[in-house]
Amino acid sequence: MSFETNKLVGKAGRIAVPAGVAAAVVLATGMFVHHNGVHAAMISSPISSPAPMDDNSVSSLVALDNAVEAVAARVTPAVVNVAVTSRGSAEQQAGEEEDSQGQGQQGQGLPPGLQQFFGQLPPGMMQQQRPQQPQLEHGIGSGIIISPDGYIVTNNHVVDGAVEMRVTLHDRRVLKAKLVGRDPLTDLAVIKVDAHDLPSIAWGDSTKLKPGQTVLAFGSPFGYFQFSVTRGIVSAVDRQNPYRDDARKPGGYIQTDAAINPGNSGGPLVNARGELVGINTFIISNGGSFAGAGFAIPSQIVRTTAEQLIKTGAVHHGYLGISMNDVTPENASFFNLKEATGAIVTQVTPDSPAARSGLKNGDVIDELNGQKVINGGALQVAVSEDTPGTSIALGIIRNGSAQTLNVKVGEYHKDSEVASGGDDASPQKGKLGLAVAELTPDVRQQLHIPSEVQGVAIRSVRPGSPADDASLAPGDVILEVDRHPVTSAEQFVSAAHANTAGKDLLLLVWSQGGASYRVVHDDAGNQSGM
Repeated sequence: MSFETNKLVGKAGRIAVPAGVAAAVVLATGMFVHHNGVHAAMISSPISSPAPMDDNSVSSLVALDNAVEAVAARVTPAVVNVAVTSRGSAEQQAGEEEDSQGQGQQGQGLPPGLQQFFGQLPPGMMQQQRPQQPQLEHGIGSGIIISPDGYIVTNNHVVDGAVEMRVTLHDRRVLKAKLVGRDPLTDLAVIKVDAHDLPSIAWGDSTKLKPGQTVLAFGSPFGYFQFSVTRGIVSAVDRQNPYRDDARKPGGYIQTDAAINPGNSGGPLVNARGELVGINTFIISNGGSFAGAGFAIPSQIVRTTAEQLIKTGAVHHGYLGISMNDVTPENASFFNLKEATGAIVTQVTPDSPAARSGLKNGDVIDELNGQKVINGGALQVAVSEDTPGTSIALGIIRNGSAQTLNVKVGEYHKDSEVASGGDDASPQKGKLGLAVAELTPDVRQQLHIPSEVQGVAIRSVRPGSPADDASLAPGDVILEVDRHPVTSAEQFVSAAHANTAGKDLLLLVWSQGGASYRVVHDDAGNQSGM
């Protein structure tokens, strides 16, 4: 069972005897023991302390301590605590009912802002169309400063849904942070504080990590113990993605026995040089706390993702459209393989880049652009970092025969977005602050959207935007715009652009199994784009 490490857990009960009490019990016992009428002389003579060991005997341990202290002193000033106020989805109050009088009259009983869109409505309809009210939640995670001008890397699950973020620096200053961008696929996000000349960390190369190497984990375990550091080793590298919500999430995780607990999410994992080699993200534990198996996103992924988020506010991942199994010693012979390396294709998504290139079930991918593919996780990480539209060469073994297939990499969650106009497709700049995706079979599968739901899926929502204020969220489906059905992203963009500047927009939105109307307020009527 995996646990995201910013989720705080309850305190376990403890039974402890203070050391002073235990010593008193032993001392009292010793003073009153008799043997043949004679007191046992347990404390009749002073206790002598052994001489300390000479420096030569412990020089290696002292040197190790000094080295760890130096690394901790270098890294800790760049570690931050991230306190988040987020918007959760609250169910409607039990027993809440509309006033039965006047329900058939125009707009009677509707929330403010909805009346203008409706005429005569049948009795009982209002209860079903009241949108859920947001509920504020609070959480605590960690982060690491990657540049002196205030850019900070943390986990996406730390800041997901945030309406306010406050960062505590090592010098105890508390600064308000804004979201630069986030990437749910890799569970990474970049936030920024308005500050300069901040201590920052140097990037390390996670591809050079080996099991057994010393690493240090930093963060705020349980949310209370800020700027903590733990020491351990790299237990393993290239661990596969344990999540089951989306099989396309890349793996490549670093496993470590350095203690990671709830609240450590987003904190840095560093090597012996104090370089950033990973971002702590989850633990596997039956109890929800440290059990010797913590996992970090490798810097190979973190750096690429962070740089894209800073540059454009979004990440565009490469996509093939396949499911895979690793080649193992048990199954290698069935595919006429001499080595237990590579990735076996188990499913090819119709009309995907893989399908168009001729990739088939049972093909074994053993090379990518001439480089050996060790397993499916390594291939997944490499492809996700490719720019959509890039041509790659896949070396495959089909029925024992080696072949090469050229594939044009697609884009994960290929979408159309409501942006500021022209060719700029960033929801960070759009007036409404949302991006939408076509409801392709692949998107339906990824977002678990039933086949009978028709519309366009919301891919991302900019925090603080009109879309965010209307409680829209990624994974919701827009069914109607101003009482008119929409069936494509292009149709939605056209309908949104046709809306008169300064006029509110009414959306019918499917979310979590039910539909409700949401009003999106135009907060910038003098802007010309979306």
